[in-house]
Amino acid sequence: MSTDSLFNSIDSIEFYVGSAKQWAYFHEKALGFRVVGYSGPETGIRDRISYLMEQGEVRMIFTGFLSRTSEISRHVELHGDGVKDVAIDVNNLEDTLSFIKENGIAKSGNAKKIKGENGSLARAELSTFGETVHSLRDYSEWDSNLPPGFTEIESPENNLGVKKVDHVVGNVEENKMDPWVNYYVKGLGFNQLMSFDDKDISTKYSALKSKVVEYGGRKIIFPINEPALGLKKSQIQEYLDYYETSGVQHIALATDNIIETVRKMRNNGIRFLETPGTYYDELDERVGRIDEDLDVLKKLNILVDRDDDGYLLQIFTQPIGDRPTFFYEVIQRKGATSFGKGNFKALFESIEREQEKRGNL
Repeated sequence: MSTDSLFNSIDSIEFYVGSAKQWAYFHEKALGFRVVGYSGPETGIRDRISYLMEQGEVRMIFTGFLSRTSEISRHVELHGDGVKDVAIDVNNLEDTLSFIKENGIAKSGNAKKIKGENGSLARAELSTFGETVHSLRDYSEWDSNLPPGFTEIESPENNLGVKKVDHVVGNVEENKMDPWVNYYVKGLGFNQLMSFDDKDISTKYSALKSKVVEYGGRKIIFPINEPALGLKKSQIQEYLDYYETSGVQHIALATDNIIETVRKMRNNGIRFLETPGTYYDELDERVGRIDEDLDVLKKLNILVDRDDDGYLLQIFTQPIGDRPTFFYEVIQRKGATSFGKGNFKALFESIEREQEKRGNL
């Protein structure tokens, strides 16, 4: 069976959180998302509260619990606020599950049809690293932009320029990266795009390894990180210690104008990692000519890197929740297809400065 058209795109990303209302408010006021749907007791859902939010093609769901005995409550107590489900839109769920079963590596739950006034949504669940899942969703018989159980919410546009999810990064335990790459490549028909070892991603204190898998000409991209031996604790190990399992470390949000997007986010109170001013002293020499004003990039702490296809600009927020686990990346690609290898050292030194403040380096 051909694997070329099984998966369409990332459908939505669902977080399990302590307060869905507060996470929704934060994403609306600080990050420019708009509430488009609500699910809860008023819509017939008795055990949880969920807000569906959109910006560009990005769909986020923030789900909180109504009972301390619920699975959501247990998940939040153990891991803190974090990503539970990276949902994938599929063309034909039956064909997708047949392909997965034939390969015999990934295991999925049985297909279920959720019926409602807008038709029926075919859905199955696929486990991945830690307690993260991919819900596979077939919308071919569902005539609505809202999932079952959600009612539409009208709210004003608040767009900050975010267009789509560029990639979703997972952190896994030491020596678990290769098995999970195999899971996606041999089990789900992904391709390995590139890899980085501890020589590529290291400072004098810490290191990590990373491999990137993609599907459908980069329609879906999942970098997977594991800690590597270093003099002190890596950011990956800090994540694993606080999240208490493998999980999603960050989501990269793509924009066509990173300067304006970051300016607006900063004005809304988003805190980003700081970059030493010396990083920009040799930037001209390292990346060559770019369209942006270096003084503006320096003021905003935006990083730049170049590959054979062009260059990219990127910046990383500080952790979004209370635990030093999940954060966002904002990225603008101007031809580049890589992930900022030339920025790894500066980025990791910035992260280590924050780790040191927390006493975790």
